[in-house]
Amino acid sequence: MFPRLKSKKFWTGVPPWVLIGSAAVLLPIFTFMTMENVHREKEFTTRLLLEKGAALIRAFEAGTRTGMMGMQRGGFQLQRLLTETAQQPDIAHLIVADADGTVVAASDLDQVGATYGKDLDLASVARSKALQWRLVSMPSGVRVFEVFRKFEPTGPLGGMMRRHPGAVESPPDAPRVIFVGLYMAALEEARQSDVGHAIVMGVVLLLIGFAGITLLLLAQSHRATRATLSRIKAFSDHVVENMPIGLVATDGRGQIAVFNQVAESVLRLPASDALGKEAHRVLPPELWQQVRIDAAPEIVTGTEIDCVLADLQRVPLEVGAGTLRDESGRFAGSILLFKDLTEVHALRREIARHQRLATVGRLAAGVAHEIRNPLSSIKGFATYFRERYHENPQDAQTAAIMIQEVDRLNRVVSQLLEFARPVNIIPRPTAIAVLIADSLKLIETQAREKSIAVAVEDRSTAAEARLDADRLNQVLLNLYLNAVEAMAPGGTLTVRVTDLKGSPGIEIRVSDTGGGIRPEDLSHVFDPYFTTKPAGTGLGLAIAHNIMETMGGDITVASRPGAETTFTLRVPLTRAG
Repeated sequence: MFPRLKSKKFWTGVPPWVLIGSAAVLLPIFTFMTMENVHREKEFTTRLLLEKGAALIRAFEAGTRTGMMGMQRGGFQLQRLLTETAQQPDIAHLIVADADGTVVAASDLDQVGATYGKDLDLASVARSKALQWRLVSMPSGVRVFEVFRKFEPTGPLGGMMRRHPGAVESPPDAPRVIFVGLYMAALEEARQSDVGHAIVMGVVLLLIGFAGITLLLLAQSHRATRATLSRIKAFSDHVVENMPIGLVATDGRGQIAVFNQVAESVLRLPASDALGKEAHRVLPPELWQQVRIDAAPEIVTGTEIDCVLADLQRVPLEVGAGTLRDESGRFAGSILLFKDLTEVHALRREIARHQRLATVGRLAAGVAHEIRNPLSSIKGFATYFRERYHENPQDAQTAAIMIQEVDRLNRVVSQLLEFARPVNIIPRPTAIAVLIADSLKLIETQAREKSIAVAVEDRSTAAEARLDADRLNQVLLNLYLNAVEAMAPGGTLTVRVTDLKGSPGIEIRVSDTGGGIRPEDLSHVFDPYFTTKPAGTGLGLAIAHNIMETMGGDITVASRPGAETTFTLRVPLTRAG
């Protein structure tokens, strides 16, 4: 059914898909920008906390060194300094641990002597001065930003904590790690506020950009619509003119509005003589009858008709016809689609011919198989009688004729079997020039006896290729022998080798200067059992045709009485190797 095109309009006057497309373009851009802002805020927060933690570590190390300097005036306790430092409101904890994770000092006295940081490679951290961080969860569920690195105050620390009951003895110069936990609540609130602001700004910018594009599209819609319609018309005209089937369309008054090139070719009617004319006066009646003005808006396809043209030539067509209607259902015209079936019918006849030949071939194979055994017996008896009655010349001659005729029948049977048997192709690397030269050597004697000159013109660039040399040689030998038999004493047999145009392969032309072939016989030369020679079987060229088809090539003939006859072989090639 032909569609009724309706113009759908959006409230803005712009098609919805344009607005959706604009949103699809702008949304990723502004989403990316918003995410970048959020990412930068997160990086800024992380950097701020990291710098704060580093400053606390440096201050704690400086305090430790200062306290160590006054150890002789009353001693110094690392635990007390650490506890006092951790009193700041934004510090969650301070911990100093050995490389094996044993806490030697902590803001929470209950942690002293326990193990901390076992999920880290503390030995590696204790050897590096690089500042590191991570997010940890407190037992209360609060997330803490923890900064840690090697703890390196000048001097031994072993004696700093011995006064504390929970202190752990360790070597004076043992590597240690300091952990500083910082509360993130205030910064997180500020960051979330910034993120919300960034998202709001992203949405506002997205809406502004979307509105700008919409306004731009509205401003350009009229000009864009005209340009689009112009391009669509040019494109549709190009498609209609170059589509591979004939197309004829009429308007509501029945006048021809479209008449493409294929319609001109099939109907043998120039478009200038058809456009604007009433269709029923221009088109063949058989074709116009396929369209009914009051028909439903459906297209009917698959109808085959025989159309008689103005020159009385009958052309088989496959026709599709229907009517066009506008949005309100009123009749707007008719359309005819048709295809020339001449080649299709020819292919169908060729397929039927091949099927008949296949059936005949199978029948011939069965008959030939049944004939061979009696022939062997007849030849055996004839040979026996020739030897037994060799003293009687008449009987011996009769037996010899019997043997000769049996041999001839046996050759016919062999050709029958070869014609019926599927051709087996065995490609192998073959030198083209050597193949042609070897095939011509087989007829040197016959050509010399009849004073026939042999000429070879090799213009092919294919030096070597993969093909079945024996099968191709069989075809060439058959053509050579036919050419030699067709020529009286004297004449020229010419073999020309050139490259195929448009595909890898060679073209071999075998020409003779014999009497030519009659026009009525030319279309039958490849039919089995067709021959003009008294002693011919009519199978040689049929077998050659089968071989060329199996090789993926073809064989054709061009001739006329009293002129040169040329058989052309087109042989596809693949590179040797």
